Amino acid sequence: MIKTVQFENISTADLVVDAIYESSSDGQLSGEPISKLLPGSGNMGGFRVSGRGGRKNWVVLFTTGEDRDWPDSLDLNTGKFIYFGDNKTPGHELHDTRAGGNKVLRHAFAMLHDDVSPRVDVSPFFIFKKHQIKNRVRSVQFKGLAVPGFPGLSATEDLVAVWKSTDGQRFQNYRSTFTILDAPVVSRAWVADLAAGNANTTNAPKAWQDWVTTGIYNPLVAEPTTVIRSVEQQTPNTPLKASILECVWTHFQDTPIAFEAFAARIYQMTDSRVIIDEITRGTIDGGRDAIGRYLLGLPDDPVYAEFSLEAKCYRPPINGVAPNTVGVKEVSRLISRIRHRQFGVLVTTSLIAKQAYEEVREDRHPILFISGRDVAEILIANGFNTVERVAALLASEFQV
Repeated sequence: MIKTVQFENISTADLVVDAIYESSSDGQLSGEPISKLLPGSGNMGGFRVSGRGGRKNWVVLFTTGEDRDWPDSLDLNTGKFIYFGDNKTPGHELHDTRAGGNKVLRHAFAMLHDDVSPRVDVSPFFIFKKHQIKNRVRSVQFKGLAVPGFPGLSATEDLVAVWKSTDGQRFQNYRSTFTILDAPVVSRAWVADLAAGNANTTNAPKAWQDWVTTGIYNPLVAEPTTVIRSVEQQTPNTPLKASILECVWTHFQDTPIAFEAFAARIYQMTDSRVIIDEITRGTIDGGRDAIGRYLLGLPDDPVYAEFSLEAKCYRPPINGVAPNTVGVKEVSRLISRIRHRQFGVLVTTSLIAKQAYEEVREDRHPILFISGRDVAEILIANGFNTVERVAALLASEFQV
């Protein structure tokens, strides 16, 4: 059971990874928990800082997880946390924001890569996510202690200014990459040290101390206890994702043969190293499969892993209608086409049936599943974050 800290106990509580911190029951802003848990942080916005000047006592990064244009994300398997800055509308320069969040990011990453004394003036970042519970709508969940950067990322990759456009107006915002450190608990004693301006004390988590002194990241890695995703995990979990998936399904349902090229595009959106070589007409069921390669080596000395992609435009689990799931027969067909040192990709608008999922994972077949919810999330992450944008993409590039 997830640890839950009641509102009246927040001010003396430690920060425990994945614990829920309740808000007051009246729903008022004054009952927001972060400001009580970390006094001086404020009770509004995505960036909440304590301390003055460039060196902050700490920085709180709060995410709702619901921003379709700027989808913050946490990879539990690696500890990588992606957070977008606060210049989210046109009309302002990259660092000209009300809360000054992008200036905070610029300073933190500059100190990370400082030539003279790297990391010394970097403030700890505390990550919180919105977690509504009944009668306590402002409750939050603590996701961990984070530091800027990630193992293997260079100084040109961990803080990137990306362009977006709204109503024909272009503007920039930061995409920052952090590492959630292996610090299951942040003690109240260290919070007190931080409030006094002393970050590097004996109360600091060991993972923080090691990173400050050596630069070595010790991420909080949480390997999944199961690799078989449930129906719920494959089903769109927001109205937006359901609407986007319905748009895709409606577009291809009468001409499923056209879905294969789109499925290949979806997989390509997941990683720039995916290369689609050919869409080949099937010889049995009239469908199409994509054949491609995944780049493993350097561009001037490439090593490739070949893959075969199967696409199934099946009825998705939306609008209360039972889905047409991908079963053992369809998965077995893909497995039979994989040769030595190849892998398979199956993309569907629906779900992978439990038995098919179990057989693939238990027999360790190299198959990657992309289900209906994944399709919607991949589109959103690539900027197709409204039904209108998805419809425009389908109409322009995937005519049926």
